[in-house]
Amino acid sequence: MQGKIRVHTENIFPIIKKFLYSDHDIFLRELISNAVDASQKLKTLAATGEAKGEIGELRIDISIDPTQKTLTISDRGIGLTAEEMDKYLNQVAFSSAEEFLAKYKGQPEANIIGHFGLGFYSAFMVSSQVEVVSQSYKDASNTVKWTCDGSPEYSIDDLGEGVRGRGTDIILHINEESEEFLEESRIEGILEKFCRFLPVPIFFKDKQINNTTPAWTRKPSELTTEDYQHFYKELYPYNETPLFWIHLNVDYPFTLTGILFFPKIKQSYEIQKDKIHLYSNQVFVTDEVKDIVPEFLMLLQGVIDSPDIPLNVSRSYLQGDPNVKKINNHITKKVADKLDEIFRTDRPSFEEKWDSLGLFVKYGMMTDDKFLEKANAFHVFKDAKQLKYYTMAELRTQTEALQKNKDGKLVILYTTDPVQQDAYIQGAAAKGYTIVSMETIVDAAFINNMEMKWNEVTFTRVDADISDNLIDKGEDVGSVLSKDEEEKLKTLFQIQTPSSQVSVEIKGLAQDTAPVLATRPEFMRRMKDMAAISGPGASFYASMPDEVTLTVNGNHKVIQQILKTEDADRQQKLVRNLADLALLSQGLLKGNELTSFINRNVELMEN
Repeated sequence: MQGKIRVHTENIFPIIKKFLYSDHDIFLRELISNAVDASQKLKTLAATGEAKGEIGELRIDISIDPTQKTLTISDRGIGLTAEEMDKYLNQVAFSSAEEFLAKYKGQPEANIIGHFGLGFYSAFMVSSQVEVVSQSYKDASNTVKWTCDGSPEYSIDDLGEGVRGRGTDIILHINEESEEFLEESRIEGILEKFCRFLPVPIFFKDKQINNTTPAWTRKPSELTTEDYQHFYKELYPYNETPLFWIHLNVDYPFTLTGILFFPKIKQSYEIQKDKIHLYSNQVFVTDEVKDIVPEFLMLLQGVIDSPDIPLNVSRSYLQGDPNVKKINNHITKKVADKLDEIFRTDRPSFEEKWDSLGLFVKYGMMTDDKFLEKANAFHVFKDAKQLKYYTMAELRTQTEALQKNKDGKLVILYTTDPVQQDAYIQGAAAKGYTIVSMETIVDAAFINNMEMKWNEVTFTRVDADISDNLIDKGEDVGSVLSKDEEEKLKTLFQIQTPSSQVSVEIKGLAQDTAPVLATRPEFMRRMKDMAAISGPGASFYASMPDEVTLTVNGNHKVIQQILKTEDADRQQKLVRNLADLALLSQGLLKGNELTSFINRNVELMEN
């Protein structure tokens, strides 16, 4: 048995009213998009000679009548005859745009937004009655009117001559539940969100609200630096001037235009995603572009426009559409090529922007192997001491002879806080080592990730216990202390703290080396740092005490004076102060222990 599926209009209208779109304010976007299509169709017909005479000013007007409780969208486009009203308005999901595109495919003006014929019915989500008053370009002597109250019943009436000129008025009688759409501020907000870049002038309260030729619709050769910066300010009026931008323009195997901006990012910057706006033929669709834009570029800002992505886009659609993956890959390639170009042609400018760029580059290297391949050439390390920049190849040349561990791996010494770790940086630099800055919010993850992706490289923080990886904390020039004195110092410095597991070693270091150094194993310190930002899942490492090695410099005058102190109580307080100072340098002195350190210092000064 064969047959046709029957759709009961009595049942479909309540569904349209309630569920066609999750956000009811989209009705205005849909109706204005239809008005834009009507205008664009007229341009096409004029270009082909089918529409005779002057087409005049093409514009769309939005007006509110609070007394009559109506919202009207008026255009001066192609208009409708009575027959076309019956054909397009009385058949749910029958699209005049789809039919038009099939007929005029290839015409330069045939840039039509709607495809599915459902957008018009979004009017019933907010209306108790909808009227369509229209005069077709084909029949300048007659105006027709379609009326429907949201039931399957409708009427089409001839209004005669002189009622209006060519074009269409859609008059919405706003229902009680939707009277917010009679407020000017509400309409202004919707127009600003969805319609600010539509290609036909849109007027509300006698003022044009849209830019019909935004920068991304123009050729890069037509635009100056000032044009790009002005457009950025149009999008983000309170932001600083961007670092640079990438103009996208692809017509095969998918259609894609847009401009992506690299914003300035400060250390205190709170990462904000969803700053890239997705458009379809200049109509705003969404700012949730996770599947279209690579994850690591979600920190970019700007606009992407692709007519291959429909207005009723959903997350499931994006995940399943083959063009989306191609667009994603293309954007990755364009960004990598642009960064490589800037690095090769203007390296000083690239390095000047690195504090902001580094966040994007490192994030990309961790999450996208294709980007990593290209980024290896332009990723740079910032020298914490000399403020120079090195690629990996340059850093290897700079440090290879000196900075290798017993396994032959290149050891990259780094600092996460140049101010707090200054003493360690000074000491390492004095021995000829290169220390690089790793201070951004992604660097902890970057270090762990890159150790797996870069062969023959390991990272060690400059204040870590690096004796197994690179070199002892200082060159042991020979202690001037006796064995008994060394053992006494070990006993004195074997302090107990609730949060740290302390071990002590005595060395004869240079006299200008600090009297006591605190270091921590690189692995455990790194795990605990990650645990601090990883939440409950990392509680195993978070709950473990810190492992700390106190290295006592037996050649330092302060240590030798402590050994000679006869007052045991004072001797113990001096020892604890030195140990606490070393712990403080590692950020390990907190709470009661920090309070005790302060009180002890005051007491010693009083005595």
